[in-house]
Amino acid sequence: MKFYNEEIKVRTEKTYHFINLTDQVKEAVKKSGIKNGLINVQTLHTTTAIVVNEDEPLLLQDIERHLERFAEQRLSYHHDNFDIRTKNMCDGECANGHAHCKAAILPTNATINLINEEMQLGQWQQIFALELDRSRDRKIQVHIIGE
Repeated sequence: MKFYNEEIKVRTEKTYHFINLTDQVKEAVKKSGIKNGLINVQTLHTTTAIVVNEDEPLLLQDIERHLERFAEQRLSYHHDNFDIRTKNMCDGECANGHAHCKAAILPTNATINLINEEMQLGQWQQIFALELDRSRDRKIQVHIIGE
């Protein structure tokens, strides 16, 4: 059994920034030398998600609209009340309760089957990191297990 790890660093530009990671994950597979196994793609942040879906601009707009209706940015969140919040605070803390609520219903990782050096994705499936908060640097880990 072999193991391969790689970290992908990205800079998001805005809330609901879909970053297509598919080609970067394919490159990691090539570097790994693993032909058959599992690929795990995982975000290291609580306000991003890993989503497998179609890279079609109108669909991505629909997803944005649906997520915004689920947890609107303009609403009040206890997490954003810095007068009473005492846990997990840092310098420059931002009001992002909406992003955490959205992330709670989305996956933090995707596991993709690897067969004969090919990621097993459907015809339109792509792997995305999805920013739910604001522009910032993000880290995504790719872990490949197999032979």
